[in-house]
Amino acid sequence: MVLLNLLNSPNVFPRGWSVTGSVNVAVTVLVGYIIYRLVRFFFWYQNIKKVFKDVPGPKDTHWLYGNLHLLPGNTGEDFVESNMKIIRAFPRYSRMWNGPFNAMLICVHPEIVRKILHTSEPKPTGLTGAYRFGLPWLGRGLLIAEGERWAQSRRLLTPAFHFDILKPYIDVYNDAANILLEKLRPVAMAGKSFEVFQVVSLCTLDVILRCAFSYSTDCQRKGDTHPYVQAVNDLSDTWSYRGRKPYLYPDIIFYLTSRGRRFKKNCDLVHSVAEDVIKNRKAALEKQGPSAASTRKYLDFLDILLTAKDENGKGMTPLEIRNEVDTFLFEGHDTTASAISWILYSLAKYQDIQEKVLTELDSVLEGRDTDDLQWNDLNKLEYLTMVIKEGMRDHCPVPFIQRQFTKDFELEGKTFPAGTSVSIHMFGLHHNETVWEKPMEFIPERFSKENSAKMDSYQFVPFSAGPRNCIGQHFAMNEEKVILAKLVHRYKLELDPDHSPKKKVAAVMRSDNGIMLRVSER
Repeated sequence: MVLLNLLNSPNVFPRGWSVTGSVNVAVTVLVGYIIYRLVRFFFWYQNIKKVFKDVPGPKDTHWLYGNLHLLPGNTGEDFVESNMKIIRAFPRYSRMWNGPFNAMLICVHPEIVRKILHTSEPKPTGLTGAYRFGLPWLGRGLLIAEGERWAQSRRLLTPAFHFDILKPYIDVYNDAANILLEKLRPVAMAGKSFEVFQVVSLCTLDVILRCAFSYSTDCQRKGDTHPYVQAVNDLSDTWSYRGRKPYLYPDIIFYLTSRGRRFKKNCDLVHSVAEDVIKNRKAALEKQGPSAASTRKYLDFLDILLTAKDENGKGMTPLEIRNEVDTFLFEGHDTTASAISWILYSLAKYQDIQEKVLTELDSVLEGRDTDDLQWNDLNKLEYLTMVIKEGMRDHCPVPFIQRQFTKDFELEGKTFPAGTSVSIHMFGLHHNETVWEKPMEFIPERFSKENSAKMDSYQFVPFSAGPRNCIGQHFAMNEEKVILAKLVHRYKLELDPDHSPKKKVAAVMRSDNGIMLRVSER
């Protein structure tokens, strides 16, 4: 009160000026603005409800969760069983409320998916957008970037995955796989089961570090796990967990929780790994001299990031470089590890299919004194390629892809407003009974050349499709072929009879209780 009287004193401010009056004006303006925003929100929400009123979708809607409480992670229901119910009920597309105010379209049919993926519309990163929860970890790298920033990164990084760049990487694939085989020998001799994802993750991390970043850590030999892999596992789980809990959407609440604090700590850890990779490569380039990169025939992924210049001669900022490194470290090891792990599970489950893969490998490797694969071998592994594709169809390493339309768009005669988010449910698309024959069965032959030629090009999209498809899909396929081939050729894979994996959606498809297998030397 004394301060207010002092501020109103004529000796402090010009005659006629009143702090009290100014505060009243400010409060009136603020209240008016809040009312204006609330009125706008009310009419926007009424319009959204009207637009989505006739869109098919679950009727059980919670006041806070919307339909999120129906997801397997919240119900405890089996992942496959729960999702098949949804697919059968809504075989083309449906509506889902993510929280009380955000309606999203869920697409599971190739005719609908085509309309979504043929565009370069951005990923949703608003308050309720799924990709916003990954921003503190990955930043606006190629996965999440939008508009010109995305287009520039795509143009810049495409040469890093040119055929001639990928070809020499087969030596790294072989070497990393050999280390994995060596690690599994004591397990095979002991006749014990082992958790697949853990050891495969170290192998794929080893590969991406060496191929994309010319960075060798010998991470496979330094233990059964790695702090980076553990951090990524937890970040991936938390990303998905937060997306199912609307009360955790506001950052101010999320980072007050123990899980939020752990997420921040893990982000710091993975960022430090990325920065260490960048620092080492910079030091190597500086030691080689300014002309070293320009005299090399091909540049790896990190070389391109460090030496790239735009039309104005401006290079990427340290944060932009780190965002891309974080993105490719994650996408280059975690999604591939998921694919390989689940395919190994299927090979162990279906012994006849495993034997067919082995027969093909014996034919390709006949007369050699090593089981290392050569570049020209990869195209000869036709049956293994079918198995890999069927494994990615059946297990969906990437569980969903989302887009947010920046303009009004039409879907089956209905117009949806700009700002609408659309999610492509990969398990739903790849197990849709109106699209696939016997979708719950593991049938590699469905991807024979003859059958593939008859497929809709948006029927099977494990690497997405359209302009925002996965830039590293050929790298990943080649890596998967080599690692799987060497594992099957060296070891017989069998299921652990006392264990059954339970699928769990995170940033990649995981098992809630691990994937336990046994191996024995051939």
